[in-house]
Amino acid sequence: QVQLVESGGGLVQAGGSLRLSCTASARSFFINAMAWYRQAPGKQRESVAGITRGDSTNYADSVKGRFTISRDNAKNTVYLQMNGLKPEDTAVYYCNANVVGHDYWGQGTQVTVSS
Repeated sequence: QVQLVESGGGLVQAGGSLRLSCTASARSFFINAMAWYRQAPGKQRESVAGITRGDSTNYADSVKGRFTISRDNAKNTVYLQMNGLKPEDTAVYYCNANVVGHDYWGQGTQVTVSS
């Protein structure tokens, strides 16, 4: 069983920044890809950004140019740097890791952006 522990959420004003972190209990060698998803009230969970073992990244159109995903394999950690936050970024953000073909999820961290 792989555990993902997230941190870094909070309340920020529009235009501000936050950095989310997610640390996996699995060794990075076994992690194929990591990603961030989010779910706003009344909406479906959506992909925000992803990063492969080879550091290839992808982003949702709504966050391109504002969010940056990165990973530190030595720490088994993935980060999401969020700049230029907007009220529509308000959601619970979930970390996802694909480990040996299985998907694991963190408990979620709340991000609230005030206007």
